[in-house]
Amino acid sequence: MRPVPPASEPTVAALGAGDRIAGAFACVRKDRMTGRSGPFLALDLRDRTGTMPARIFKDVDRWEGQFERGDVIQVSGSVDRYRDDLVAELTAVRRLDPAEVDPAQFLPSAYRDLDELEGFLEGMAGEVGDERFGGLLRELLADEALRRDLRRAPCTIAGHHAYLGGLLEHTVAVGALAMETCVHHPGLNRDLLLTACLVHDLGRTREFTYGAEFGRTERGELLGHVELGLRIIAEPARRAGLDETRWSHLAHCVLTHHGPERAGGRFRTAEAVTLHRLNALDATVKDALEHGLGNG
Repeated sequence: MRPVPPASEPTVAALGAGDRIAGAFACVRKDRMTGRSGPFLALDLRDRTGTMPARIFKDVDRWEGQFERGDVIQVSGSVDRYRDDLVAELTAVRRLDPAEVDPAQFLPSAYRDLDELEGFLEGMAGEVGDERFGGLLRELLADEALRRDLRRAPCTIAGHHAYLGGLLEHTVAVGALAMETCVHHPGLNRDLLLTACLVHDLGRTREFTYGAEFGRTERGELLGHVELGLRIIAEPARRAGLDETRWSHLAHCVLTHHGPERAGGRFRTAEAVTLHRLNALDATVKDALEHGLGNG
């Protein structure tokens, strides 16, 4: 089933008092409440331009069971002004199958151009001189489904790069940091490090679900993105002819990019330490820019 294209009806940001509201929106709040006239449903509807409160006053019992918070819903109704705020009064609601909708209508997206980022990724992959590591990257880049998932996935749900395309942006940033680091530290195995940077978070492409909000897949919850990432690269690595030494060094980097706990509590190579630090650097800087420094 093909995704529903963006609605031609006005977006949240364009709606005004007296307008008709019709189209697909993310339901990011759903509460049953009681007013002077009896029960009603209080909703918040979101699209890529903003959020609007909505109410259902008629046939509450009927509509309440049709959808849940976190669903994408097709709605119809009208917009009125209540106490200086715009509120949508809905007369019909229908839950949409996630496969019917484009997540970009409802979820935050990268500001950077994804085609440009993908070009940087291809360029860095082409900088890998080792034929086996280079072959692995060519195998991965030839997987069109994986590349689509890489363009779509965030890095986290609520932390750094928590938007569509965030994973691609983070991957390119970590790779660029690695190339610069190797200029200053020529003792590093540049091909190993750069390959590890470009594949370290591929498990994120299997970790998330997309709808009104980001969620986690069952395998993402059970296995985590590190294990999922190793599974993604294992077969392409075999086809590319990675020997045991190359595979072990690359897998160690992936396993330890959030810390050495998965490898007996110790980093075993300088490249693994470097990936860990560069990954944390980009994530920490991005988090500070997006969410501030907190009270620490």
